[in-house]
Amino acid sequence: MAENETVWTIVVAAGSGLRFGSAKQFEVIGGKKIVDWAVDEALKHSVGVITVLPEGQTNGTNEVVGGKTRSESVRRGLAAVPAEATIVLVHDAARPFASPAVYQHVISAVVDGAAGAVPGIPVIDTIKQVNASNVVTSTLHRETLRAIQTPQAFRADALRKAHADGGEGTDDATLIEKIAGEVVVVDGEVVNRKITTREDLEWAVAHANHLLRGEV
Repeated sequence: MAENETVWTIVVAAGSGLRFGSAKQFEVIGGKKIVDWAVDEALKHSVGVITVLPEGQTNGTNEVVGGKTRSESVRRGLAAVPAEATIVLVHDAARPFASPAVYQHVISAVVDGAAGAVPGIPVIDTIKQVNASNVVTSTLHRETLRAIQTPQAFRADALRKAHADGGEGTDDATLIEKIAGEVVVVDGEVVNRKITTREDLEWAVAHANHLLRGEV
């Protein structure tokens, strides 16, 4: 953990799993729930972890009920983070295999002066922008593109400011960008995969078993 910093993490696990077909964060892989994989790793890099859960699922300390949107859920988690926190990380529970290196990279980038830091991996597919009629309007330069992951780290006061007006975004870095905060991209990892489909879950079960056998 960074010296002279007080790091807290918000693990967002409040989704209903509409695309997946159930609340995927409670699926069991390698003997424990997906959300528990995420929380257990976050605790290694944080003073404390706030877990944001669906209504009716909170039953412990540092657990809060989520909102109707992801951003609202993060705000509810942020409200429970102690005022003395200097760095706040936001992590999606659906990414159970974020490594210590990814945590260290995003935290270090904020310690070094960024308002926010996000892990990202290069985009390997050709990406085309289309209009409402699905006609291609441009082909983007994939060398300048990154697929963004979590955990994302932020200077605490910047994150609170970014959320102060109740804005919405698909991630928290988007809200930091809107207040002109500098967000840097650090190296993510392919294994930091988001579980969104049953195929992803099958992969996660196999990967968890490999980890438990010490094969990865």
